Amino acid sequence: MSAARMFPVPGRHQARVYVVTGGAQGIGRACAERFAAEGARVVIGDIDERGSDVAAAIGGVFLRADMSKPDDVTALAAAAVSSFGRIDIWHNNAFTAVFKPIHEQTLDEFDTITGIGIRGYWMGAKAAVTLMLTQSPLENGRKGVILNTASVQSFVGEKGFSAYQATKGAVLAMTRSLAIDHEPHIRSVAIAPGLIATEAVKTIPGDVMAGVIANIPAARAAAPEEVAALAAFIASDEADYMSGTAVILDGAYLSIG
Repeated sequence: MSAARMFPVPGRHQARVYVVTGGAQGIGRACAERFAAEGARVVIGDIDERGSDVAAAIGGVFLRADMSKPDDVTALAAAAVSSFGRIDIWHNNAFTAVFKPIHEQTLDEFDTITGIGIRGYWMGAKAAVTLMLTQSPLENGRKGVILNTASVQSFVGEKGFSAYQATKGAVLAMTRSLAIDHEPHIRSVAIAPGLIATEAVKTIPGDVMAGVIANIPAARAAAPEEVAALAAFIASDEADYMSGTAVILDGAYLSIG
């Protein structure tokens, strides 16, 4: 099955400042490229230095940032303001994971996973909201949008994902809380992707992948660009009434029950 065709909307995010964590590859890279194509000024934070090449290609800014470290999160927010004067959209997207049963996981692995996936998202949202509340409103009257990358694993359990799933459940809870705290000035929305054809997924053996695909009614993985298209819509004025919720992109995976 082929992926959907992509149609960036020229000017939809014209001159808005978009910050994405984990933007060097996968979903984050696709989002950085999509927002730039729609006119946004893009700031990428990642520990992966390839993010520098992505930023250069789209006229953006790259900062090496470990989102589990408070100083790095603060520096990323400051880089956006020093480069472009404000933050309009902050996208918490970075993650790490260890896929093995809980009795085989170490506390250090748990701390690393949740350090980025919970602590890092919370610190990113805090830094962004703190700045957004001090800046002048956009033409729509709002001061910003927080996007959080969740997962279908925010909703269902799978073997070997206990720490990762703990982060994604927390992301949904935080998304709701942010909306309650900061509407009508700042929206907060989570994106919950299913199987996405990232570099990591492409390394999965063919027979294993065939078994995974067999459980997806759409019979394929989504391209990162499909998540980016959704993110660009959610962050736009067209989705102004969307807040405190998660938007699922999973090829009907969760519909099986």
